[in-house]
Amino acid sequence: MFGDMMRMMGKLKETQKKVEDTKERLHGVLIDTNSQDHKLKVTITANRTLKSIDIDDELLQDKEMLEDYLILTINKAITRATEVHETEVAAVAKEGMPNIPGMDMFK
Repeated sequence: MFGDMMRMMGKLKETQKKVEDTKERLHGVLIDTNSQDHKLKVTITANRTLKSIDIDDELLQDKEMLEDYLILTINKAITRATEVHETEVAAVAKEGMPNIPGMDMFK
């Protein structure tokens, strides 16, 4: 019984390390998101760190329109990055879950 518990704890620690490694790797996963007309492009990491913004000169003429574009496109990028982040982390966490009776709802 004690040996099983130790193996389970070891598996959980190993999974935690894999999750942390995955989160670190996601810093290098870049997601490009464009406005519908491609006048604004936002690049964000899967960890939701903004890396770059590319703005068409036409948008620089209208502050309100630029602000609207920024809000919409950055929010879209954050949503996409969050989906990638959660999918990747969940896959690693699920893979490493120990086989505990009654806990198969997490598999």
